[in-house]
Amino acid sequence: MINTIPDKIPKPILENLENGSYDKIILFTLAVFGSHKLKEFINDPNLSIENRIDRSMFIEWADKLKEKKFIKEFELDDETSYRITSKGEDEIMVYLKNLEILEQLEKNFEKYLGPIEKDKDLPSNSISGYTVKYKDYVFGLLSLYWRLDSFFIGDEFAKIGPEKKVSLGKCLERNAERFPNNMALLYEDQKYTYKELNEWINRYANFFLSLGVEKGEVINIYLENRPELMFIMAAMSKIGTIGSLINTKQRAATLRHSLKLNQVRIYIIGEELIDAFEEVKEDLELVQGDKIYFLEDKGERDTPVGYLNLKEQIVKQDIKNPSTTPDILGKETYVYIFTSGTTGFPKAAHIRNVHTASAILGWGKMALNMEPDDIIYISLPIYHSNALHLGWSSAIARGSAVALARRFSVQNFWKDIIKYKATCFNYIGEICRYLFNQPPNPNDRKHNVYKIGGNGLRPEMWKEFKERFGIREVYEHYGMTEMQGMFCNYLNLDCTIGICLNPYTLVKYDIDNDEPIRGEDGFLQKVEEGEAGLFLMKIRDPYTFAGYTSKTASKQKIFENAFEEGDMWLYSGDLIRSIGYHHAQFVDRLGDTFRWKGENVSTSEVEDVISSFEEVDNSSVYGVKVPGTEGRAGLASIFSKKNHKEFNFNRMKDVLNENLPKYAIPLFVRFLSELPTTSTFKIQKSKMKKVGFDISKTSDPLYVLLPNSSEYTLISEKIYSDIINEKYRF
Repeated sequence: MINTIPDKIPKPILENLENGSYDKIILFTLAVFGSHKLKEFINDPNLSIENRIDRSMFIEWADKLKEKKFIKEFELDDETSYRITSKGEDEIMVYLKNLEILEQLEKNFEKYLGPIEKDKDLPSNSISGYTVKYKDYVFGLLSLYWRLDSFFIGDEFAKIGPEKKVSLGKCLERNAERFPNNMALLYEDQKYTYKELNEWINRYANFFLSLGVEKGEVINIYLENRPELMFIMAAMSKIGTIGSLINTKQRAATLRHSLKLNQVRIYIIGEELIDAFEEVKEDLELVQGDKIYFLEDKGERDTPVGYLNLKEQIVKQDIKNPSTTPDILGKETYVYIFTSGTTGFPKAAHIRNVHTASAILGWGKMALNMEPDDIIYISLPIYHSNALHLGWSSAIARGSAVALARRFSVQNFWKDIIKYKATCFNYIGEICRYLFNQPPNPNDRKHNVYKIGGNGLRPEMWKEFKERFGIREVYEHYGMTEMQGMFCNYLNLDCTIGICLNPYTLVKYDIDNDEPIRGEDGFLQKVEEGEAGLFLMKIRDPYTFAGYTSKTASKQKIFENAFEEGDMWLYSGDLIRSIGYHHAQFVDRLGDTFRWKGENVSTSEVEDVISSFEEVDNSSVYGVKVPGTEGRAGLASIFSKKNHKEFNFNRMKDVLNENLPKYAIPLFVRFLSELPTTSTFKIQKSKMKKVGFDISKTSDPLYVLLPNSSEYTLISEKIYSDIINEKYRF
């Protein structure tokens, strides 16, 4: 366990302990690392913790700082705790500005990010009003000072690359040698050390080789989260084959599409998914020689006719490392991960060994700084890049363990966290909201989790989420499955996707015509600082963009001749805003943002405001066409425990009026009976957009804010007809 005092305190500040001057240490700790309990400041002879502060001396200094209103004392979990005030932050900043270590840190980061203008804070251009101030940036830099050797690791990145002999399998073989007895995987009541994990992976790898598989051959894999899925994925990376990881929520036409996307002769189907596979099996045009392997799960059904029992084959296999691993290159694909499929059929994205090796360093060391005794809890599907690259890859960095859940369960989440003694978990925003929407519980902070990593934690609940669940470090990120490079909140600031260490730009976008704006010279135009723009990543080599199996789909993601003839940029489809000191904030997905009354409306920002109202559990906002109007009007689909007849519309309207410009207030409100999501909990707006405000297409209650009315009105057949026939002037 790494303690803030003394482990994370810079030597020039720690020296104050020797002369009995504790104010700088207390203020530094609270400003840089957040609120702390009394017991985290003082020596504890029972735990042999020294080099902290004597209890009586700490109380004396804390009282002085409280008198000056530099810190506040409060009770948390029946323990005395402290947090810094804005006045206290200003006080420690005066001291920090004169430290050589701060100047050194700023110069180090300038090499990667470029220079900054000190104390030049950006005005806010967002509804949330959040920007990064200079003092936030300083505190963030200093939070890394104690572990710079895990952040500036260019020499380690130099050892991996598309043409280098690097793979997921090779990294796991290395861990089996370095950390043979470290726990690698916990699942239900099963446990695997790194040595045991590698041996199971080898059984699968050697089995596939015995079938005569060829390099680059694709194998369809249809399994839910369980150890066997991880064994097979790693086996693919050792032998040069590609596992096509089929989304386990897919059924019928979508499942058929994914299974037929590649030419395959080997299928691995989990017992838990046999029924779904059987529904489309006849459409797969199987030929003699094709093999369908049945992978037993709970052992509740026999091997179906026409299937081969995979477990019976695997137990006989050699546990030695296959001879193929040392020759696998970083550029080789080892699995396909399918996009969410929120619109149209899912696309299969290449996951190459170099991407995973980069994630092991980027997430495991630079961001989460995983230690051997860390345990990361993964409740998202492993066929999701968040679980693979943020979760599993992080654990591999220094021989940490993964605690794997079959699937996300809001009822079992914290129970599992406590059971496995997890110290961190990966998330997407929807998971955080599900957890936050649960009634407060005395056990909310009775766990070991202190750091989390993921994407989509919304600004309106960020600080409350951290405080309620006792989480100190939030490594929010922004990226794409198919993109090498990302934004990451390395400095652990609030409400930001962090910094991007790869070349990128933000350009002006025409929402109405759904295309970037080009100037008279034909080139794209960059936005002003603080203005939302389309995020483009510079394509530096063929592996910046992993691409899809579809060449047409891949080509659509690339912008050429953006700023000069011959340049190439990766199109994200997302709007990002700079919020100061190289930090950014996600704004919206293109296609979600719409124009109303001549203004651009960011759906994610409106969702943040609506979801901040206590009677709303979740919301999804999108634009809908209204006859006789220009642009699109906002429609908010909300999920609430309250019946629509009991819902406090007036209070919600007050919240909207207080936090949104008039043009951004939704014209329509739909009460959802259920929230349509993908298997990775992304809301499927496309389905709701098709319904719009047409009451004949849904049984959900729909309300409208009629002209000259201050209240939402339930849409009747007559009101709907009058809207369609343009009898209202919105």
